[in-house]
Amino acid sequence: MKLVIFGLTMSSSWGNGHATLWRGLCRALVRRGHQVVFFEHNVPYYAAHRDLVELPGMQLQLYTDWAEILPLARNQLADADVGMVTSYCPDGILASELVLASHARLRVFYDLDTPVTLECLRAGKPIDYIGSRGLGDFDLVLSYTGGSALVELKTRLGARQVAPLYGSVDPESHRPARPIDAYRADISYLGTYAEDRQEALETLFIEAARRSPRSRFLIAGALYPENFPWMENISFVRHLSPAEHSGFYCSSRLTLNVTRASMARMGYCPSGRLFEAAACGTPLLSDWWEGLDEFFEPGSEIIVGRRTEDALAALALPLDELAKIARAARERALAEHTAERRVDDLEAALNAALTARTENQLMEV
Repeated sequence: MKLVIFGLTMSSSWGNGHATLWRGLCRALVRRGHQVVFFEHNVPYYAAHRDLVELPGMQLQLYTDWAEILPLARNQLADADVGMVTSYCPDGILASELVLASHARLRVFYDLDTPVTLECLRAGKPIDYIGSRGLGDFDLVLSYTGGSALVELKTRLGARQVAPLYGSVDPESHRPARPIDAYRADISYLGTYAEDRQEALETLFIEAARRSPRSRFLIAGALYPENFPWMENISFVRHLSPAEHSGFYCSSRLTLNVTRASMARMGYCPSGRLFEAAACGTPLLSDWWEGLDEFFEPGSEIIVGRRTEDALAALALPLDELAKIARAARERALAEHTAERRVDDLEAALNAALTARTENQLMEV
């Protein structure tokens, strides 16, 4: 298939989770023989923190003006099997209009931020990447979030056919690595600052650091405010490129996953960080949300933390027990949560949507 995608960013992993996911998916798609063209608006924020300029086998098309890129985009869609628009695409509404008017065999919307989308709808806030007609004109709507979110995409936004396409890991990028002295920690946390993650971070990380002053805690991420409650035993790395992720994870006794509040409330929304850390063979401590046990088995593959005491208990576990949990999680991640497995899911969803569209066209005739 030829897939033409209009997304947020693939070239910069700074402050977003889209880039790393797309890099893994696109590598897997190319290995399958698919052709991928990814259109990215070259916004200054990501241009200043670019950590990828090309991906072998696919076309990354950076542009600065929609009107200028429109002829090329229209030409690429002319023979596309799939035209896709994603959430937070800076030109999402214009790109959707283009895709829906094109001759692409399938018109697809991929919401990588479904809980945020639905929360905005409930609050009556505008959504910059979805037009006034909702999602009913697309042949298929993919969602990073499963469970009840799939129903709401239909009832609230008119999606006709929906399917989950969860986060994943590229084992070539995330794998066991030598520890890095600068990143050694008892508990690490890799994530962009978000206000609606702060309560869980306070419980499982900051308060744990306060109660365990001899342990070393480490945060890596962007957008942390000056008034963040730092302590002497919490170190900070302002930004970590994907190339350093494996070394970062493997330098930790434990690594923490914290889910954004809107995603935790909805459930079935696993962060890509879960799969990345697991593939690196690092023991995982995570907040709880509905559906977590469908991705990793609590107790044997992942440690669930609801209170500060849970984080401290995890920190006190013997190294051999932590290693056992980490091995089980890595086996599960490599068996079920790789980019290759998600491409299996993507191909199945696209083929089902193509069949449904063909049947609808025959009925109309």
